[in-house]
Amino acid sequence: MEKGKKGRIGILTGGGDIPGLNQAIRGVTLRALSEGFDVVGIRRGWAGLVEYSREDGADNSEWVLPLTRDLVERHAYSGGTFLHSSRTRPSAVPAKDVPAHLKDKYTAEKNDLSDEVIANLEHLGVDYLVPAGGDDTLSYGVELGRRGFPVVAIPKTMDNDVPGTDYCMGFGTCVNRTIEMARQVTSSAASHERIVVLEVFGRYAGFTALLPTFAGAADRCLIPEYEFDVEKLTELLVADRNGRPEGFSVCIVSEGAMPAGGEMVFMGGEKDQYGHAKLGGIGQRVSARVKELSPQFNGGKKIDMISMNLGYLVRSGAPDAIDCIVPTAYGNLAVDLILKGQTGRMVALSDGKYGSVPIAEVVATKKVVDVARCYDTERYRPRYDGVAGLPMMVLGGAG
Repeated sequence: MEKGKKGRIGILTGGGDIPGLNQAIRGVTLRALSEGFDVVGIRRGWAGLVEYSREDGADNSEWVLPLTRDLVERHAYSGGTFLHSSRTRPSAVPAKDVPAHLKDKYTAEKNDLSDEVIANLEHLGVDYLVPAGGDDTLSYGVELGRRGFPVVAIPKTMDNDVPGTDYCMGFGTCVNRTIEMARQVTSSAASHERIVVLEVFGRYAGFTALLPTFAGAADRCLIPEYEFDVEKLTELLVADRNGRPEGFSVCIVSEGAMPAGGEMVFMGGEKDQYGHAKLGGIGQRVSARVKELSPQFNGGKKIDMISMNLGYLVRSGAPDAIDCIVPTAYGNLAVDLILKGQTGRMVALSDGKYGSVPIAEVVATKKVVDVARCYDTERYRPRYDGVAGLPMMVLGGAG
């Protein structure tokens, strides 16, 4: 690539896919090209900068992709990320994942390849790096910034739990899809007079369960921030069902929700490089237990259930309007910061206004539902009083 007159910007996407990533890539690329930069996409997130080889004649086309106007326009309205993604953490790469050309140099059980990442960025001629990701992906962006590399981050996660911003790319589409699917399944639930339990993403933060319930897509919701009593939940859901002429009720459960005295439910023991095992299954457990307990509150008659894990259905496909507009703005904001020489920042939305915060905020705090203000712990549903002052898409705050 011929380097732009103002330098070269690199973009990567890490962690889970969400609708809106391709819009952010487009936003950065089109603005950067118009300002005199050239742009390179790092493929497969941080893995691309770990796997890249500086050896003479090395073919790095699997890890690096020059970005052009035509390319980013072609992918703009599709879901996911055409640069692909990974959950690689360069500061803690297991021995089995060390690239072949580095295995003689790095032999520990866990290896910090940050020096290789910085050397690879310099070899690529990248002057500024724009990582788009959640708190895991961006936490390594914080590390690069501490080591002196210019980073401007873009927050992305369908859970909306990156601290420092009211809104993360992907959240709006996730909420929209959850509402749509919850409303669709009610026709079957009503036909058979059943109770519906829908499991959604949300490891530590319950925004993806709380917001659709706030909008009327469910009667009750369970969130990671507050342990639930399944007997109380059953009583509420049975009362909801029996009090509705159509004869159904709906509960949305965050994957990280826990019963009183219990633990998170995992799909397996394998962990990614950030130490996270894959969650999943709490919805089925809640459904089975509600069915078992239902006769106590339904005149001795058991109530049949519908249990679904919405999972990837709400993070796949094209972005909604918000996840076209916000990522485009975030991409342009990132280039604005680069032009001003303001790196070590994360673009953000706060109080309805675009801006930025120090990227270190990503690791300085946690962003979770404000239970006291936003969640009715007796009724397992959102609070509807005290909405004044809350961000439009968050029952909580920036962190």
